[in-house]
Amino acid sequence: MLLASAIASQVAPAPREQTATSDQRPTILRRNPDRYDDTFRKYSKRYFGVGFDWRLFKAQGMAESNLNPEARSGVGARGIMQLMSSTYKEVQSRNPDLGRIDDPEWNIAAGISYNRQLWRQWQRESDERHLHEFMFGSYNAGRSIVLRAQRMARDRALDDRVWPSIQTVASSVPRWRYTETLAYVERIKANLERMDAKGRVNPRR
Repeated sequence: MLLASAIASQVAPAPREQTATSDQRPTILRRNPDRYDDTFRKYSKRYFGVGFDWRLFKAQGMAESNLNPEARSGVGARGIMQLMSSTYKEVQSRNPDLGRIDDPEWNIAAGISYNRQLWRQWQRESDERHLHEFMFGSYNAGRSIVLRAQRMARDRALDDRVWPSIQTVASSVPRWRYTETLAYVERIKANLERMDAKGRVNPRR
């Protein structure tokens, strides 16, 4: 599986599609940022397999909620992974062992499971080097938005399977708060770079 090096290679806005995530905020960590590391490890292994870099999902949780299990957004997204209730119910229908959305463990588990769904959907439609960006971009904006961006990239004779092409056409995609999504993907990368090999966060980076 690709690790950190693979993703280092990303007037009022229109309403965006309702997806897993909420509006974005700076990554200012709560106390004990390593508190949920075992949970991120556990469900990364369950849904992505041994050897996948679980720190990616911790970096995502940092971008979503600052790892705050009580986080709520103005549009109703909840918990560490900022899941909408509709998204959580969809994931729960495939994983009936999941409990309440407000339980940090189940919230993390559902977020990673939803990532896995997106990962599988993008495996044939994106370059392997950019799978992470397509997955996280879709988690934030919705897969249909990113598919529209792909079509626009093709129309402009760009390689629609790489994330830089999506970045190039993003401002032209209707009804997409693209600055939020692009910043979100970059924030996850930056959060990952703040961690050591064991996932511990360096607050100075």
